Amino acid sequence: MEVLLIYLLVGIGAGTIAGLFGVGGGLIIVPALVLVFAAQGIAPEILTHMAVGTSLATIIITSISSIRTHHLKGAVDWSIVAAMAPGILIGSWIGGMTADWLSGAWLQLLIGVFAVGIALKMWRDGLRTAQLVNDGSRVPGRAGLSLAGGFIGWVSAIFGIGGGSLTVPFLSRCHVVIQRAVATSAACGLPIAVAGALSFAVQGWNNPQLPEWSSGYIYWPAFLGIVLASTWFARLGALLAHKLSPQLLKNCFAGLLFLIGARFIWLNYGVVFG
Repeated sequence: MEVLLIYLLVGIGAGTIAGLFGVGGGLIIVPALVLVFAAQGIAPEILTHMAVGTSLATIIITSISSIRTHHLKGAVDWSIVAAMAPGILIGSWIGGMTADWLSGAWLQLLIGVFAVGIALKMWRDGLRTAQLVNDGSRVPGRAGLSLAGGFIGWVSAIFGIGGGSLTVPFLSRCHVVIQRAVATSAACGLPIAVAGALSFAVQGWNNPQLPEWSSGYIYWPAFLGIVLASTWFARLGALLAHKLSPQLLKNCFAGLLFLIGARFIWLNYGVVFG
């Protein structure tokens, strides 16, 4: 019961931050689960893989609600989703395989570098004042979209995220209007999560270090606690976001990501290169 309460708290934090900052919860869930799993005594060789796999599994549930909301508003460009989906599915599956080849320390180090990179990008974007022409004039053909989807799916599966931090900037560079880019990115998050979670389940299936209630690298007690809390508290975070400065929120979230990423780099750099 105490463990489930901890996972509920992770879900509350991830959901609130996701709603508050307008991002997927994976960037928060993975670092939080790494800490919780370590305290729980899960083997260090697999705890990061379990954090990523479990995060992807939770995104399956949360993305469905997000997709429905965006679809009802007519904001999802399903032609882009359909073109990117084959690449996303293949890339996400390979991402799970890639993560399984990495040690826990390497995986945490890469997650740290990724988090710091996203934080710096958010700060840089906040300084820009120029606006792109949002006419979709640079959207590539099906082959180009599928290739982009493959890369986005691969990276997202390795880091346990829904891909919004990669898909939205990509679509924005293609001159897709931001609201449509966000909605389409949310729809792309479902195949990323499904293929990635299945890959992590398969890659870890016969690992002798897995705790009870695991399916490969997916840990169901954590999944249950996070899903039960995150959906409800994402709405609370969204309500709070409307009462605060968007730029302040973005800078605060970037700062949080930078601290999380820097901590992962600090703890694992010596292990990997020492």
